[in-house]
Amino acid sequence: MAKFLLRRLASSIVLVAIAASLAYVLAAASLSPRSNFEGRNPPPPAAVVERELEARNLNDRTPIIERYGAWATGLVRLDFGESWDGTSVNAEMARRIGVSLRLLIIATILGSVLGVLVGAWGAVRQHRFSDHAITFASFVILSTPVFVLAVLLEIVAVGVNDATGVSVFEYTGEFTPGLEGGFWTLAVDRLQHLVLPTLTLVLAQIAIFSRYQRNAMLDVLGSDFVRTAQAKGLRRRTALLKHALRTALIPSATFFAYNFGLLLIGATFIETIFGWHGMGEWFIESVRRNDVNAVAAVSCFAAVLVLFAGLLSDLAYAVLDPRIRVGA
Repeated sequence: MAKFLLRRLASSIVLVAIAASLAYVLAAASLSPRSNFEGRNPPPPAAVVERELEARNLNDRTPIIERYGAWATGLVRLDFGESWDGTSVNAEMARRIGVSLRLLIIATILGSVLGVLVGAWGAVRQHRFSDHAITFASFVILSTPVFVLAVLLEIVAVGVNDATGVSVFEYTGEFTPGLEGGFWTLAVDRLQHLVLPTLTLVLAQIAIFSRYQRNAMLDVLGSDFVRTAQAKGLRRRTALLKHALRTALIPSATFFAYNFGLLLIGATFIETIFGWHGMGEWFIESVRRNDVNAVAAVSCFAAVLVLFAGLLSDLAYAVLDPRIRVGA
């Protein structure tokens, strides 16, 4: 088991390095930090522009292989350099990572767990009203773009707030600026701001996982080992939970890593719509400002998260299927 995880960890580190390198080269080749100095009145001297770009490893007149070498050397020290305006990329990343992780971790846990349970429930009750209702709701959510779903939830939140006369839901920012009060007042305020963006991502995750898990569960329900377990005296509920669901979870564990990439894309839209100053919003701003080092840093962060999700799915796979542990 330890060798299995070490091999996966080593391959993940190599893949992160490759993904981060490709992201940097693509950003350095396509973005133009020099444009941030153009159009100013009065225009800065050309020598000043060259000096500023060179100091931050953003000079497009320097061969890209040299810029990549300097960037990779800093990356080994976990130093992502500076933005075009001189601010530290590391400092900005440290401020924004917590914001994104708070949203992604909660949405991942709730969405995947609830999606698996809903999908398994629909499979067990195949062709009944509850199964049809779950299928209909899942396809409606899947056919709705995440940014449209976010706007619809905002409209619902405004309606609820107007109907109750109380700000039940907050839909701008992570917290209310200048709010005073004790721990519980601030905690409730954070929760009110967290509900809508989290719910947007969770609904999409439930819809995806429920469809995937329902199909996997249906493939298992008619298997011989499930019927044998019931023939030996196990109650149907025990046989379904201990044997059928565990086996049906194996493909979902693999699917988890691939789906996490879609969750990151959705989080980028959500942070922008709801005014969360996380990594997704920063990525959009960085592309708009031609900030090569910031774009590369966000891409590296995304690669680490996706491959970490892959490592977790491998671990879950090994736990669910003993043959993996034996083979490792």
